[in-house]
Amino acid sequence: MTTASTNDYRYAPNRFVTVGNIRFAYRELGPRGGVPLILLNHWGAVLDNFDPRIVDGLAVAHHIIALDYQGIGLSGGTAPETIDEMARDVIAVISELGFTTVDIMGFSLGGFVAQDIALKAPGLVRKLILTGTGPAGGAGIARVGAVSWRLILKGMLTLRDPKTYLFFTSTINGRRAAKDFLARLKERQLDRDKEPTPRAFLRQLGAIKEWGRRAPQDLGRIRVPVLVANGDNDIMVPTSNSRDLARRIAKAELVIYEDAGHGGIFQYHSEFVPRALAFLAA
Repeated sequence: MTTASTNDYRYAPNRFVTVGNIRFAYRELGPRGGVPLILLNHWGAVLDNFDPRIVDGLAVAHHIIALDYQGIGLSGGTAPETIDEMARDVIAVISELGFTTVDIMGFSLGGFVAQDIALKAPGLVRKLILTGTGPAGGAGIARVGAVSWRLILKGMLTLRDPKTYLFFTSTINGRRAAKDFLARLKERQLDRDKEPTPRAFLRQLGAIKEWGRRAPQDLGRIRVPVLVANGDNDIMVPTSNSRDLARRIAKAELVIYEDAGHGGIFQYHSEFVPRALAFLAA
């Protein structure tokens, strides 16, 4: 088994794959061979928003591919306004990279996309990890923007990254976890990704609202093993959605972290990584 170019996400080079006339940006690391793990991230996220502790931890045993959506970061094209389009993009990228079977881990918006991929291409996905996310039509998902704008403004007024308020609780543990997480996101110094444009940010928000207003999907059609994880106080995609996912998917495991918000897997990365590795290895 050979290895990819690096085992440290800080130094993973930006790579590109062209599907149709759209160039998608991605980074890869970890041992090649076996089933690759595709990472899909949150609203407005670029490649530098993946938690390096989680990526590096998973890359010990897996070929990791972290992806920028169309129209986001270094990827070309225009950000889609539906989860359906994002899912089709990711399926096309996976095919262009030459993979016929993958595992997928989606956080927040990425979890919406991951579910849709599993339903659209059931033979493609071996296992799913759904974190900080919820089903189509899930409680409160259509209100993500309404919840977020207030806290984004609070971040601007307090000179703090809005993720401090959006992803973490206001407790001592939550504030410490937020500080540590935001510091980790700055570890990469060279060849960083581009920040999303305001237009792309708003178009992705439109996709989230559309997902929240959609009729529920038949999640009983997802027959693969699924790990669902979240914090117990997610104010962006309410934690009840994680419980709903676990209830409606036959082969689902549920992990809820205490005193944690939307970014529960970041706060509890040292517990989440071993759990995810065990899930993927089973």
